Amino acid sequence: MSTSEATSGETDPGWEAVRELPPSAKLVAKVLEYQETLTQSQLAEETLLPPRTVRYALNRLEEVGVVESRFSFSDARKRLYSLSIDAR
Repeated sequence: MSTSEATSGETDPGWEAVRELPPSAKLVAKVLEYQETLTQSQLAEETLLPPRTVRYALNRLEEVGVVESRFSFSDARKRLYSLSIDAR
């Protein structure tokens, strides 16, 4: 508990939920914080994680409600992911 109390005072419930997730999900969330909107394959390139790990991380982030996805207009086979919590 002291670790979360000692952090920079982020109180957004979304970031609290992210703190409880695996490191891969935290990394994906941070990349989305800076890159705003990416596909799963772009996230794999940016994070250097295997596509399967990125897919797992995105599923976990969607479960806690901090990532939104939508279909890409340029390629309907792909989904675009973005962070749905305040970037700090």
